[in-house]
Amino acid sequence: MSLLYLCVVLAGLAALLGFHRLLMGPRQADRVVALDVLFAVAVLLCVAAALITGRTAFLDIAIGLALVGFVGTLAWAR
Repeated sequence: MSLLYLCVVLAGLAALLGFHRLLMGPRQADRVVALDVLFAVAVLLCVAAALITGRTAFLDIAIGLALVGFVGTLAWAR
């Protein structure tokens, strides 16, 4: 269980680094990659919340976030 909480703390650190790149990124591509990192962190946090609480609703939210992040990346790449 403590390993799961360590993953949450490390995901928070990744989110901070992603926010930094999102705000300070010199190019638009840097900002899009940072947004992808933030979506991945959000999916990880939803999965961790599902494992901690035992509720499967968090997994549905994680799937929705993953789809939105994927479609957003495709829209930018187009």
